[in-house]
This record gives sequence, structure tokens and C-alpha cells, in this order.
Amino acid sequence: MRRLARALAILAVTGVAAFWYLTAPRSEPVENLTGLAGDAGRGALVFAAGGCASCHAAPGAEGAARLELGGGRRFASPFGTFVAPNISPDPEHGIGGWSVADLVNAMHHGTSPEGAHYYPAFPYTSYARVSLQDIADLHAYLLTLPPVARPSAPHEVGFPFNIRRLLGGWKLLFARHDGPVVKDVPPEAERGRYLVEGLGHCGECHTPRNALGGLDYSRWLGGAPNPTGKGRIPNITPAALDWSEADIAYYLETGFTPDFDSAGGEMAEVVKNTAQLSPEDRASIAAYLKAVPPVRDAAQ
Repeated sequence: MRRLARALAILAVTGVAAFWYLTAPRSEPVENLTGLAGDAGRGALVFAAGGCASCHAAPGAEGAARLELGGGRRFASPFGTFVAPNISPDPEHGIGGWSVADLVNAMHHGTSPEGAHYYPAFPYTSYARVSLQDIADLHAYLLTLPPVARPSAPHEVGFPFNIRRLLGGWKLLFARHDGPVVKDVPPEAERGRYLVEGLGHCGECHTPRNALGGLDYSRWLGGAPNPTGKGRIPNITPAALDWSEADIAYYLETGFTPDFDSAGGEMAEVVKNTAQLSPEDRASIAAYLKAVPPVRDAAQ
């Protein structure tokens, strides 16, 4: 019995140690960041493509107020309500003290400067595909914006989802880093793939999720239930979206559909961002959306 108890104790300790190691927050290797410097001018376009203001500005903010990134917007989910943090350059309440490496670790690995896991309500599963240079440019631009001296509100998440270490296991299962989702696209869609799958993080809303909140890549962009419980987020694969590439590009610029309707809800926010992209970027996004595999009835 003593030998059995000792063996079980060793197995338990080994299991805990393995769990602790495997679920540890990850960081970008230092050598990948050597010599990396950002350009705020280019960072403004990264900011628009990434939709940063849509989440981190105050709800309903317009004009210059969209650049005041004090956070506070609430996002309901089956796991609790997440609150967008302050990412203004305020040194105490925002990211004024962050380095480029801190922003890379947040966007590529979901790791905070303190070495804690971020919840995937911050879409690092998509931002992991963003280039290091674009992140450095974004960092440079963010530091030019107005500081907002307001503390970030805490998330409203109950047990067991408030145990952040468990997110390390979630990342092992669902934070994929094995290249693009859609492997083969025509040359004119390659930039669009980068924008949709990475910076634009379109799949975070338009792709259904499993019971643990991981994206179902087999039904990429096939539509999903709205996490608020109200309605659905549409299927934007060729199985459901029969618009031409010109129609899609025009919609991303103006918000007007081929049926003389206009973008509403969350998509109106997206159009505010895509309207700031170049015509070539919008055309490439349209080409990508026409090239993705068709998915039927994923939102059912």
C-alpha cells in the first residue's frame, strides 16, 4: 500500500508539474524582435484594419472621440461578460508603459506584460497571423493617441472561467499557429486573406464555435449565433453571399448593399474601419471572400 500511495503521489506531482509547464503563458523569442521599429503613419492603417476603435473607444463614439481608447464596452458571452480595457497611452491606466514586445506578446500569444493569460475575447487567435512589423507600426501609432486616465473595468466572469491558468490549456487546443486558414487563394486575394484572417479578425464573429469557445475552422466564415443571443451573424462564404467582388468592395467602402440596404449593428462599425483602407485592400478582401470554400447552414 505504501508503494502504491508513493506511486500515486509521484504521478500526481508529475501531472501538476506537466500541467503548470504546458499552460504557462508564452512570449515572443527576443531574437525575433531585434531591430524592430515602428512607423506611426503606417500604424494608422493597421489600426483601422484591426478595428481597434470599434472595441476600445467608448460605445457610440464618433469622430475624434473614436481615438480615445479608454475601453468600457461590454461583450456578453456564454462564459460571462468581458469588458474592453483601456489601451490609450495613459501610463497608469493604459498601455503608455508598454514596449513593442509587450504588444507583440499580447497580440501573438495572448500574454500580458505581467505574464498572465488574456481571455480570447481579445482576438489573439486571429492577431497571431499579423506580422511583427505591423504590430510595431501599430504600437508607434497607439502612442500618438490621446491618453485616457480611466481604470479598466474588471471582466464579469465566474468560476471556473475566472481561473486564468486554465486558458493555457484552451490555447493549446484552439489557438492555432499553423499558417493561414485557407491555404490556396489566387494572388489577388493574398492581401485580403491577411486582412480577413489576421488584422480584420472576421472569423471571430462569422465562424461558429464549439462548446468551449474554440473556432470551428471546418466551417470557416459560415455564420454563427450572435453571442448576445439575438439573431445570427451571417454566412459570408460563396454558399450564401452571392454578391460580386465589386459589390463586396463597394459595401466595405460605403456600407450600401446591392439591394439598396445599408450596414447596421456591428457591421456598421466594421465599415467605418474598412472605409479607411485603400481600394486595392478592399478589392483583395472581396477576392478572398469569393475564394473561400462554401459552407452551408453553419449558423443553424
